[in-house]
Amino acid sequence: MKTQFHHLKCRRQHYFCALGSHLYEPEAMKMKREIGLIGGVAFISGTMIGSGIFMSPQFVLAYAGSPGASLLIWALCGVVSMFAAMSYTELGTLIPESGGEFIYILRIFGPFPAFFAAITFIVVVRPFGVAAVALGIAKYATAPFYVGCDPPQLLVKCVAAAAILTVAIINVMNVRIAVRIQVVFLVVKVLTLMIIVIGGIVALTQSQRVLVQNLNVDDAFKGTRYSFSTLGMAFYQGLWSYSGWYNLNYVIEELKKPQVNLPRAVVIAVSLVTSLYLLVNVSYLTVMTPKELISSSAVAVTWGNKVLGSWGWIMSLAAALSTFGTLNGSFFSGSRISFVAAREGHMPEILSMAHVHRLTPSPALIFTTVVSLLVLIPGDFQSIVNFHSFLAWFFYATALSGLLYLKIRKPELPRTYRVPIILPILVLIAAVFLVLAPIIDDPQIEYLYVTLFIFSWVLIYIPFIHYKLYPSLLTKLTIFLQLFLQVAPAEKTCDAD
Repeated sequence: MKTQFHHLKCRRQHYFCALGSHLYEPEAMKMKREIGLIGGVAFISGTMIGSGIFMSPQFVLAYAGSPGASLLIWALCGVVSMFAAMSYTELGTLIPESGGEFIYILRIFGPFPAFFAAITFIVVVRPFGVAAVALGIAKYATAPFYVGCDPPQLLVKCVAAAAILTVAIINVMNVRIAVRIQVVFLVVKVLTLMIIVIGGIVALTQSQRVLVQNLNVDDAFKGTRYSFSTLGMAFYQGLWSYSGWYNLNYVIEELKKPQVNLPRAVVIAVSLVTSLYLLVNVSYLTVMTPKELISSSAVAVTWGNKVLGSWGWIMSLAAALSTFGTLNGSFFSGSRISFVAAREGHMPEILSMAHVHRLTPSPALIFTTVVSLLVLIPGDFQSIVNFHSFLAWFFYATALSGLLYLKIRKPELPRTYRVPIILPILVLIAAVFLVLAPIIDDPQIEYLYVTLFIFSWVLIYIPFIHYKLYPSLLTKLTIFLQLFLQVAPAEKTCDAD
């Protein structure tokens, strides 16, 4: 990769000369370690709590077939997320670099598989996630105006597109505002979930018979669907709600004392979110029958109308604001994948650059915005989540297999944090199930299309990554975009506080 780094340095120097200014020093482009333990907890939990808990419960229940199986799946999703996050913590302390799956696969298995991880997350997984979260915002924002019926799809997608553009502009313009939004909306998220939990407790104390009827305590698992496909889809929807357990690994170069704060933040955040999710689902089933929950297009709004009456619209607003915070966090962490992949020479170098004044990764943010808007046009929430989870868990499994390799073949590596080898093995088994179950039990041609799309990028890898071809036209385009966007390459954070 020395050739690629040389190109980056030359581009930066050319940029400074082209501007005719010496004000933009390279040191100013370095990332700083500004995320502490509290910030780490807020970052993980703030990204996890979003559209999932307000959109997925009806899908989990529909796929699971019974309230008992639904609650069990929610609990198991929390356990899988905790084990996966703890395994990622060991990876993060062994390889303390930002970039998540991409950087782990690159350092362990080499550039070829790492390239496909980068392409998958930058072109598919992250944009799919952004589109799904934006659809969640739109559904809750429009729900109060269409009581008793679903809002028009065109309106929903227009509102979702507006949310994506708003968050993109905020993240491009000012990092400080983006961080403050994340903190403020985390408070909104927790308060919203606590209102649902307390409302469920009040409803339960008023009539315990309602809970017995809705949960069918005598036979809570009656009607459970045991096919691989339905269980896999139920886990897709549940684990979507836990998405974010890995986000601190993407920005570990900006985390203070990562060897200490990463494991602590993971355990605190995932435990908090799992407890809240279980209590919220019990509250949903306390107030609504399983049939009402499954048929609801916005479960928190239905819950609010039943519990809060004429004030039910508050839940719609709170859910939309909560999901907006998740969208903001997704943009914040997602840009680091593009940045690190481009820094390592696996993506166009323009994506590794930040604005010289605002220090925001504007090229990566603009790219994610455009792809997310394209995904939004044909997609719906359920299918977007399913394909997102299918691809994401494939590369989670690849990264976890890398951890197993290091544990077995490289036990001498210094480790400040260790997890029992059984944890990554269990998560790896779960990941293989999540990837293969829907294909084996209910094969759909769309999964083949997505897989072929990912591997078709080998046509890009061979000339530009393996043989390091660098056409002069690409050089001119990069310089033009640097001048137009006023960006320059950012330095890697090498110190380890």
